[in-house]
Amino acid sequence: MEAVLLGLGAALGYGLSDFVAGVISRRVHFAIVTVIASTAAGVVSVVALLFSAAAPPPAQALFWGAISGLGGVFGALMLYRGLSRGRMGVVAPLSALGAAVLPVIVGVVVREDRPSVPAWAGVALALPAIWLVSTSTTVPEPEPQTARPPSARLAEGVIDGLLAGVGFALMFIGFGLAGEGAGLWPVVAAQVSSILLVVIVLIGTLLRLEHRRPRSRDLGGAVVVGLLGGVANILYLWSTRAGLLSIVAVITSLYPAATVVLSAVVLHEPIVRRQLVGLVFAAAAVVLIVLG
Repeated sequence: MEAVLLGLGAALGYGLSDFVAGVISRRVHFAIVTVIASTAAGVVSVVALLFSAAAPPPAQALFWGAISGLGGVFGALMLYRGLSRGRMGVVAPLSALGAAVLPVIVGVVVREDRPSVPAWAGVALALPAIWLVSTSTTVPEPEPQTARPPSARLAEGVIDGLLAGVGFALMFIGFGLAGEGAGLWPVVAAQVSSILLVVIVLIGTLLRLEHRRPRSRDLGGAVVVGLLGGVANILYLWSTRAGLLSIVAVITSLYPAATVVLSAVVLHEPIVRRQLVGLVFAAAAVVLIVLG
């Protein structure tokens, strides 16, 4: 039960973070959003580490933490690029499914997870739930900047979604393999590696961007993205220590549901039928996993 609650908390944090990032990425380049968010998440991780008084970590924990950070920031860059291209309806479901399926495989094969029958039923129900909830964008898609055919834009969305899913899955897997005796050091290592990577990407991006100063409101929003993501990372790391990787990764991958519900409550956007079905499936999946 503890692992499920922590996983749901992480899903809520990731979902809220993606919602804010999706709005900001329409006005600010996704690389700028990512570097600010990664820095803010790093601050959260360091502060939490100081309060936790963790012992010096083993090298394995730092290694897998760094791998998680690289995967997470790569997934975020691909997701935000998909958002900036207006392909959220394609990117989101593919990225969420990738983030759910690959850790299940690693959990069963590498960590020898053996979920119960009800838990497996919950996992099986969660996968279509993730797809159904994610298939409608919560942010209005912009007009394409170039006259590319729909097939080309669809292909871009598929590539962005698959790459984002691999990145997020690597983040989930890395935290799961970091070990239990390292405290919050894996999260700190993840943020350090992610900041280094995203700064390199940002430098290359700025050389090609028009010099346009982002508004302070958008910069503040990027900080909020990082704060939410940093808290979500900590909750997810704790969830992997309290339960099976193959279960908590699927629970956390339900994060698009938080984005959909938030858009309905805050922006008064209607929840379409397939999203409602997905939310029902998600709730049933959580119940089955808890029972398992």
